[in-house]
Amino acid sequence: MFASDAPSVPQVPRCQVMPLADDQVSFLVQGVERLRWHFGSKYPRPFFFPLVGSSGLSLTRMGHPGAPDHDHHRSIWFAHHKVLGVDFWSDKTEARIRQKRWLAYQDGDDEALMAVELGWYDGHDPQELLDQQLIVAVRPADEGQTLVELQSTFTPKAKSLELGQTNFGLLAVRVAKTISATFGGGRLTNSEGATGEPKVFGKPARWMDYTGRITNEGYEGITYFEHPKNPGYPNAWHVRDDGWMTSSACMRGAITLTQDSPLTLRYLLHAHREALETARAERQASQFGDLPAYEVVKSERKNTSNEVRRVS
Repeated sequence: MFASDAPSVPQVPRCQVMPLADDQVSFLVQGVERLRWHFGSKYPRPFFFPLVGSSGLSLTRMGHPGAPDHDHHRSIWFAHHKVLGVDFWSDKTEARIRQKRWLAYQDGDDEALMAVELGWYDGHDPQELLDQQLIVAVRPADEGQTLVELQSTFTPKAKSLELGQTNFGLLAVRVAKTISATFGGGRLTNSEGATGEPKVFGKPARWMDYTGRITNEGYEGITYFEHPKNPGYPNAWHVRDDGWMTSSACMRGAITLTQDSPLTLRYLLHAHREALETARAERQASQFGDLPAYEVVKSERKNTSNEVRRVS
């Protein structure tokens, strides 16, 4: 009926952003979920779960496999241990990160995009300490693999704000139990060719990979890249054999943000099939380094407030 009566009806985009009930957003590729965003107030801060691999299983997990005091490790999340001395990392304080509003949901054949505004609140002052504009792009890769690009711009409400020196922050990834070295026999490898926690912890690297068995039939993993324009690049990494990794922007020193000079950090996660291929990771790092940043702009399209585009 539509083909004959309305030939101008557009095709359904391959990549879609689907808002769901209970403060969740799903990222779909050809109707299959690859990533989900959770921003409900029942949690101290938003997070992504699951990140689905080519097997159809999640490559990340909620919480630590063996330590109940690490339930704040929620798959993929943003946090920091010392924001003006306030702990936004653990679940032991009143500090909270809240989504204030969404700016754009954008479907397309090449990628699905979401832009949101988050506020970082110390739990006492109703005014947030920090604004975070988060842009997320989910792109399909070959053989059911997925790329997740994450860009965050942090702007203080006061004239300046210090992110204190700490290993904990800003983007953390907790991998599935069977991928971790301790619980599943997986392997940590950095861009310099070093493997295992003792050789990669605290060392600067352009990227970090965690690969292990996701089923008895095969391996999958996550390669975590930081962008060359990130301050301090290549940053040191806080990684553990028990299954987590983060590029620690503040491991080597504090960072001061100002309203005139906010902090923008860009990362890429590659949910890959089979074992780590160093040549593939290097190609991905080079391609990511060449990509311009995103920006949110007012849309001229009907019934659309904002759009996300690459900076020209």
